[in-house]
Amino acid sequence: MWRGLYTAASGMVTEMYRTDNVANNLSNANTTGFKRAQVAVKEFAPMLLHRINDKDAKTTDVTKIKQFSVNPEIGPVVGILGRGSDVAEIATDYTQGSLMSTGNPLDLAISGEGYFSIQARNGDITYTRDGNFYRSNDGTLVNVNGEAVLDTRGRSITIPAEYTTVVVGPEGRISGSIDGVNNAEIAQLQFVAFDNPREQLEKIGNNQQYRARADINPVPATGSIQQGMLERANTNVVDEMVEMIASYRAYEANSKAVVTQDSLLDKAVNEVGRGT
Repeated sequence: MWRGLYTAASGMVTEMYRTDNVANNLSNANTTGFKRAQVAVKEFAPMLLHRINDKDAKTTDVTKIKQFSVNPEIGPVVGILGRGSDVAEIATDYTQGSLMSTGNPLDLAISGEGYFSIQARNGDITYTRDGNFYRSNDGTLVNVNGEAVLDTRGRSITIPAEYTTVVVGPEGRISGSIDGVNNAEIAQLQFVAFDNPREQLEKIGNNQQYRARADINPVPATGSIQQGMLERANTNVVDEMVEMIASYRAYEANSKAVVTQDSLLDKAVNEVGRGT
């Protein structure tokens, strides 16, 4: 009975993690460039049970009828006992989100593989697919957190105030002009990708940003940049709600198992253990 309590409780803890993850996916359904996460569940190693004090196969007629395997050394095999579940991994789903037109020339969306490079406030270089950029008071191209967007040389990008038109090409080349004349190249975005983002990137939050793990260097991106558009989150609200309902039901089933086990323990201690 104690083992049953632990098994059911582990299932409740797993479903708590799953529910929290679904809630986070839903809360970011409108976050630009957000990539939903999935909870991977694993089973604790099951246990093989044998009947004890029953090594004489000749006296175990019931086991012969039920076709249980009998080992004369350790007794008849009862079966496999599960020992609960645990969270193996919270993995990020990197599938492409849909693109939404905004008409803002500094809104940039990535179609395919790729990330923008950002200079974080602490000096680290982070990566994001959120291309909701702005021109600060001094002309620096920044994200919504006020962090500088980097060019191919790892420097911040400054867009002069006199440029009334800004054009960003598919490879990240930024050019500007005054009233449509004297077009001049300003900079090129540091547009990179990773061979295995699931293993090489670490999600750090902060408006959907990532940090490369130690000794990992990005490679040139294979995707293209779409100006005047933003990438929506790849969260499907209906699917997330269905998963949340299933998680609640699994949690409820495990909680009822805990109540049942507790009731049996109560009877074992207060009624059976009391004797006559």
